[in-house]
Amino acid sequence: MKILVTGTGGYIGSLAARRLLEAGMEVVGVDSCVRGFLQPMEILRKEYGEKKFRYYKKDIRTEIDSVFASEPSIDAVMHFAALCNVGESEQSPNLYFDNNVGGVVSLLDAMKQAGVAKLVFSSTCATYGNPEQEVISETHPQNAPTSPYGESKAMAERVIDWYGKLFGLRSVKMRYFNICGAADDSLFGDSKKPSFHLMQNAVRATMGIAPFVLNYTEVDTPDGSPIRDYINVEDLVDAHIKALDYLESGGESDVFNLGTGTGNSVFEIVTEVERIMGVELEKSVGERRGGDANIAVADNRKAKELLGWEPKRSLEESVRSLAKWYESRPNGWDY
Repeated sequence: MKILVTGTGGYIGSLAARRLLEAGMEVVGVDSCVRGFLQPMEILRKEYGEKKFRYYKKDIRTEIDSVFASEPSIDAVMHFAALCNVGESEQSPNLYFDNNVGGVVSLLDAMKQAGVAKLVFSSTCATYGNPEQEVISETHPQNAPTSPYGESKAMAERVIDWYGKLFGLRSVKMRYFNICGAADDSLFGDSKKPSFHLMQNAVRATMGIAPFVLNYTEVDTPDGSPIRDYINVEDLVDAHIKALDYLESGGESDVFNLGTGTGNSVFEIVTEVERIMGVELEKSVGERRGGDANIAVADNRKAKELLGWEPKRSLEESVRSLAKWYESRPNGWDY
């Protein structure tokens, strides 16, 4: 199979491309490198060669047609290219609607023109808005998202649904909860500068790379901090590979929540990082965010039943993989 992966220079896209290559597939990478990085794509090209992996430094909003023209016979697309910082989306909503919605429209038009009708789409639990239940299933109402980021992803999902109804596109939409960890061998990891993921920031702080600031709203939980579902990035990638297999075997369009099915509070995550790393953090409290739900945990039974997927990696494995990643690349990718 020949798979096009957008956002190949990013946190999840680089690991997904690598996993597809390890499975013997041919991969075409696309990243504008506005937020992604060239270095992981260069590493993949060097390791697997031009015949198995090629990448294009192009913006999917304006240049994706040329990629399909250069790469005939693509079987399916995994779409990871998106902006995903909630705070930034509130400051610059135009960026999020332009990139996250406009990028999907351009990609789907190019897929339609090229006759590619299978898509695995990176989405988010932020499409549910303020949750009505603590454990969220795929049937939970998609209430008004609480940020332009969440709204942009919800809009992108609706665009994908219309292309399915009108043009026969089959898609799997993956709604992520909180992502953590690095590659199992720690050769690939989160290179956001700065990261806005709790565990990543806590690990970096214990290593003296950056100070640690707590940003949360006090809520009605046992320790007063929000409870979230933290899923390892390799487990997340596993689900995408299984989603691709699902589409290849004729599966109909569907949506899946990706999480562990259990929750940990902000304080629990910080305490676990401190225990594993053997460092007590100096904690300062930053700006507290409005609209934080008390508890948001994934009901992952549907992904288990229909995709045969099971999250396997523990919080400790996530922390240790991150520590090894930051030990070798304290500031992430170089370029």
